[in-house]
Amino acid sequence: MQKTEDRRPKTENPENRVSLERVAIVLYRPRLPENIGAAARAACNMGLSRLVVVAPEDLDQERLTRMATPAAAQLLARMEVHDDLAPALAPFQYIVGTTARLGGAVRQELLSPREAAARLVGLSRHNDIALLFGPENWGLTNHELRLCHALTTIPTGECSSLNLAQAVMVMAYEVFTAGRAGREFEPRLANSRELETMYAMLQETLVKINFISHQNPEYWMHNVRRL
Repeated sequence: MQKTEDRRPKTENPENRVSLERVAIVLYRPRLPENIGAAARAACNMGLSRLVVVAPEDLDQERLTRMATPAAAQLLARMEVHDDLAPALAPFQYIVGTTARLGGAVRQELLSPREAAARLVGLSRHNDIALLFGPENWGLTNHELRLCHALTTIPTGECSSLNLAQAVMVMAYEVFTAGRAGREFEPRLANSRELETMYAMLQETLVKINFISHQNPEYWMHNVRRL
């Protein structure tokens, strides 16, 4: 009798999987509570257990839970809420911003969703990681993207508008998949608070010694941030 090929998915060794507890979904200025609830559901589906919401327009509880499963409702109950973006990102050592803006003003490394997921999973054992999403109507500005270490954009067809929760699901899926593959881990990095303090001190020093122009030092510091 001819032996048939077993096409069933192979059982993975749990020891190869990566804990995603240090990976956070960060929603900046989300407009609709339903989108926050749906994003929480997407995060839960893909094993992400940390949700940070910054400057939301509305946190109506009934509307928040309307799109959430019971597990997502638990995530909503413990989500972190902040008023300002910089303090919310301060504890994170690595931040990936999502954007559709690919103009010349964007200077950070641009990764595909899969590349970004592999990068952050490799860092996640010793570092706190943030996946940053902007407002539904206009996304993150260049000033807000400046706080990120790398950027990613989700490729689409001609109908390019993604709902916030859809974007969260795509990125969360890539992170989940990368986490199951097993990774070599990277050392601890400086967090956002430490980096911003260093950049501020460096800018002050470079202006003081006339190495960069005092009229627009932020422009020259963009290149320093890319090093």
